[in-house]
Amino acid sequence: MGGKFKPALDIAQFIERAASRTEVKQTVIKHAFGDFSFSQALAQNLQRRKYIQPTPIQDQAIPYILEGKDLIGLAATGTGKTGAFLLPLIDKIYKDRSQRVLVIAPTRELAEQIDSEFRMFSYGMNIFSALCIGGVPIGRQLRALSMNPHVVIGTPGRLQDMAERKAVAFSSFNNVVVDEIDRMLDMGFIKPISDILKSLNQKRQSLFFSATIPDTIKKLARQFLKDFVMVEIQSGVTVQNITQDVIRVSGRSMKFDKLKEILARREAEKVLIFNETKRGVDTLTYDLRASGFRVLCIHGDKHQRERQRFLTQFRENKAQILVATDVASRGLDIKDVTHVINYTMPETYDDYIHRIGRTGRSGAKGAAVTFVG
Repeated sequence: MGGKFKPALDIAQFIERAASRTEVKQTVIKHAFGDFSFSQALAQNLQRRKYIQPTPIQDQAIPYILEGKDLIGLAATGTGKTGAFLLPLIDKIYKDRSQRVLVIAPTRELAEQIDSEFRMFSYGMNIFSALCIGGVPIGRQLRALSMNPHVVIGTPGRLQDMAERKAVAFSSFNNVVVDEIDRMLDMGFIKPISDILKSLNQKRQSLFFSATIPDTIKKLARQFLKDFVMVEIQSGVTVQNITQDVIRVSGRSMKFDKLKEILARREAEKVLIFNETKRGVDTLTYDLRASGFRVLCIHGDKHQRERQRFLTQFRENKAQILVATDVASRGLDIKDVTHVINYTMPETYDDYIHRIGRTGRSGAKGAAVTFVG
């Protein structure tokens, strides 16, 4: 079985538990962005983007971060958590140029998205970043690091590579963000993360963001965070707009036919399909293309430029369908996804929540379908 335990999962329990989370009352927002003590330059950038009211995770986390507290933020992708840590840290750097921030993300795509948001929020503030990710030429990244940027954003492997090349000194950072730390641990990054955290400036502010808090994260928090506060945003905020269904099938042919029926519906405008393996992603993509669908795919074996090109095409609605593995899709922020389809079952309830949270965002309606059998 290779350690898999999917047969023991009861998808009905997923749906029942997910539904129970939708009963959580909406979080009351206590602040407007104007209530925070942001610099005028940052406030103007927010006004220019018409950012008026923070999301729940921003509303609750930003005041603590501005106070300099260590923090664990529990919130899923799509809840505005990137802004929750970037905004107060940008403000901190703007007011004190001795501040340096290290942001660690599990995947290249998430690191790129964080860097993109950083550039948007810090526009015109003379604050600079370097992006350190694999799958792209290293020369440009080395040059960016040589400019001693205020913010370095990267994946664990490439960051450690840069440290070994003496291109970056972790001890120079007095702020650190570990984003989606639960997924990083799932991907086997616990040792690299621990090694990096041990190398940082001891006088620092540390922020962990995660969708779940297993015992491993609690242990890391006790080891690396000081007198931290915990801010939790209920998953119900994410799943309450999502219709969840299960389709039981027997055999590959029936499963594929049912999938095509769903994809042929008018409302299935922008569909994200999860498959367990890279080979499964490639096979399903080939079969869907042969059936006349506009489909793209991403997984770990795709070159970074190709993955980025496909994601851009999917965002721009040049394809109806994106097929992906869990790891490759981690941290993706794609608007207007109408359907999430679990072509293979997730391994845990938390994986299920992560997957279906790609739809039903920003108050929009979404649909999640899980195949069983």
